[in-house]
Amino acid sequence: MIYIGLTGWGDHHSLYPAHMKAKDKLAEYSSHFPVVEVDASFYAVQSVRNAAKWVSETPKNFRFVVKAYQGMTGHQRGDIPFESKKEMFQAFKDSLEPYQDANKLAMVLFQFPPWFNCKKVNVDYLRYCKKMMGDIPIALEFRNQSWFSESYRDNTLSFMKEEGWIHSIVDEPQAGDGSIPTVPIATDPNITLIRMHGRNVHGWNKPNGANTNWREVRYLYKYNQAELSEWKDRINMLTKGTKDMIVLFNNNSGGDAADNAKQFQTMLGIEYEGLAPKQLGLF
Repeated sequence: MIYIGLTGWGDHHSLYPAHMKAKDKLAEYSSHFPVVEVDASFYAVQSVRNAAKWVSETPKNFRFVVKAYQGMTGHQRGDIPFESKKEMFQAFKDSLEPYQDANKLAMVLFQFPPWFNCKKVNVDYLRYCKKMMGDIPIALEFRNQSWFSESYRDNTLSFMKEEGWIHSIVDEPQAGDGSIPTVPIATDPNITLIRMHGRNVHGWNKPNGANTNWREVRYLYKYNQAELSEWKDRINMLTKGTKDMIVLFNNNSGGDAADNAKQFQTMLGIEYEGLAPKQLGLF
C-alpha cells in the first residue's frame, strides 16, 4: 500500500476553507490524506496530551510519522534541556504512547544534520539511537552526502538493513555536501519512507548573510508531471522490495505540496477509503 501525505498540517491553504481555526485543521486534513508528519516534535518533545488530541482527531486507519527531537539528532545548539541523553530519549518515547496505543504510529524519523558525516563516531551513535528506541520503527535520513559516496554507499545500505533502520529516500536538490542523492533502495521489507523536498538548488544551502526567510525559500518548488512520473516508475520498482510506502511532500514554501500530493495520488490511481468525512465548512 502507498500512503501519500504532507509534512505537517498547518500551512496547506488549498486544503482548508478560509478562516478555518488552527485547532480544526488536522481533522480536515485527515479527510484528504491518510498520513502526516509531525514536525513540532523536532523542536520540542511534545506532551502526551498533544499526541492524544491529535490521535483523537483522526480516523482509525490514519498514521503519523513523528520527527525525532533535535536533541536526539544533534541539531540542538548548546545544552539539551534534560539531565542526560537517556532521560531525553525516555521523555520522547513516553510522548509516543498515544500513537502506539491507537496503532497510529507509522515510524519515528531521525533526520540528521548536514554536518553528521560518515565516520565511526557517528555510526556508533546510530547504533546507540537504535538501542535506545527499542522496538519502535525508526527511519533514517541523512543530509551529508558522504554516506552515499562511492566508497561508503553499499556499507551504509547494508548497515541500515542489518541494524533495522527504515530508509528515508529523498528527492532534493543536488547542491553540494549538504544534500544527498536519491537512492531508491528499500532497507526494510515492511515499509519505506520517501520525502519530497523539491529541487530548489539555489534555495537549499543557507547563503552567507541569509535573512530569516531562508527556510521558507528552501522548499519553494512545484514538481511537474515528468518529475512525478519518474517517481511513479521508482515506486513501482520499490514495491518489489517493500510492502508499504509512505510518500510525504515537503515542498510547501509556495503552497505546492498539497496539490502535488493530490496530483501524484491521481497519477498512481489511488483512492483512500475510511478517511474522515469532509466538513461542510459552513462557518
